[in-house]
Amino acid sequence: MKRTLLVITILGALFNQGFSFQKKSKKDYIVTISTNYGEMQAILYDETPQHKENFLKLIEEGFYDSLLFHRVIDEFMIQGGDPNSKNAGANQRLGNGGPGYRVPAEINPQFFHKKGALSAARTGDRVNPERESSGSQFYIVEGEVHKREDIEGLPDAKIEEVAMELFRNNPEHELVKALREAYMEGGVDAIAKLAEERYKELEEATGRVIKLSEAQVEAYTTIGGAPFLDGQYTVFGQVIAGLDVIDKISEVETDRADRPIGDVRMFISVEYMRKKKITKKYGYVYP
Repeated sequence: MKRTLLVITILGALFNQGFSFQKKSKKDYIVTISTNYGEMQAILYDETPQHKENFLKLIEEGFYDSLLFHRVIDEFMIQGGDPNSKNAGANQRLGNGGPGYRVPAEINPQFFHKKGALSAARTGDRVNPERESSGSQFYIVEGEVHKREDIEGLPDAKIEEVAMELFRNNPEHELVKALREAYMEGGVDAIAKLAEERYKELEEATGRVIKLSEAQVEAYTTIGGAPFLDGQYTVFGQVIAGLDVIDKISEVETDRADRPIGDVRMFISVEYMRKKKITKKYGYVYP
């Protein structure tokens, strides 16, 4: 009897939380980004549903067809999706265009900026404290391979950045007061020491992960990436084939605004296929 009541209680709790017993789909979307330097195939994460839905909607509308990768930085990333780039003149500055709306942030520490990460561009924190994403602009990470000793543990620069974010956005927080007292007593060294000791509280207060996970360290020391972007932008997909195309585009000649001298155009299409086929064709293994 007790066991039956326990089962009923658990089931009731699950339903109250919106739990669904529906089976996960055995199919998934494969997004193909075609360029004059080759094709890239990417998957989109179910855990970032608003970004996934928006990206698929724009693709199906043909929004991205003939747009440019207008910002390219070697060993960092390639960015595109500005509708003003479709018919842009050679010296036209790009990067401010969009569909007229933004997408709420869906920053998930499970997804980070390893090579091939498909991420949403956005304006800076000063004018966009909620870190909402551009409605259409995205970037694909190239990054670089890092040494383990350089990114393991607690990066001083990241601790400082997160601490300053807390100072700006929540000056009355208890931890901010403690950091101020530490500074008054021992200066910069004291504040750095306290921040490192209480980094977990910093993470909770700001929602920013300071210490890299083993999965992050493994990726950044093998295929590479841009760890300094983690926790700040929404990563909503991953290139699973055509990583070499990112390298080719990253190496093109650019002007002072990081726009390629020769246009790098994109055309994006979507295919719906069985996950088993995706694994077999692209080698991507679903978690």
